[in-house]
Amino acid sequence: MKTAIKVGVIYGSIRQGRICDPVVKWLTRQLVLYPLIDLDIIDPLDFDLPSQHDDGHREVKRLASRLNAVDAFIVVTPEYNHSFTAALKFVLDSFNEPWHGKPVAFVSYGGISGGLRAVEQLRLVFAELHAVTVRDTVSIAAPWNRFDEDGNLDRPEETRSCFRFRQVRKRRRTPGLIHARVSAQGTCDRSG
Repeated sequence: MKTAIKVGVIYGSIRQGRICDPVVKWLTRQLVLYPLIDLDIIDPLDFDLPSQHDDGHREVKRLASRLNAVDAFIVVTPEYNHSFTAALKFVLDSFNEPWHGKPVAFVSYGGISGGLRAVEQLRLVFAELHAVTVRDTVSIAAPWNRFDEDGNLDRPEETRSCFRFRQVRKRRRTPGLIHARVSAQGTCDRSG
């Protein structure tokens, strides 16, 4: 019998009207197709976090417990001003051990870059936290009108074709060399 892996999906935005909500809904629908993944959705808005770092704060301890309980992370992050959000940085900097030795994957969204600049900066932070980032990133360019409020992505068949392409390539090449990305036009970057 195989044991499920517990994956924490971390919201990277706390803005009102955030696009992170439909993106996380879309992501969770994709991940429930894999029965050996047990999801824990971690939204900073679900915690009454202090405005300054305080290890003894009740909500910081509650968040630490959730982070410690997972085996891996998926960070869903927007790109703001060529970087990731201050709220996400606060969550990352509030802890050290929960990240150690755990894999971290990314789903990013933003303008023409699809949030990739935020991901590249997050890779540096997670390296310092002794986490291992996954090379491949799901990147969604110009997401503003691509999701409905229920997290349904427009042109999902194009996204699925990119995932199918990746699966074929993974059988032939080292997974770390594969790069597939859905652009604003729904095309797949098949370089790499």
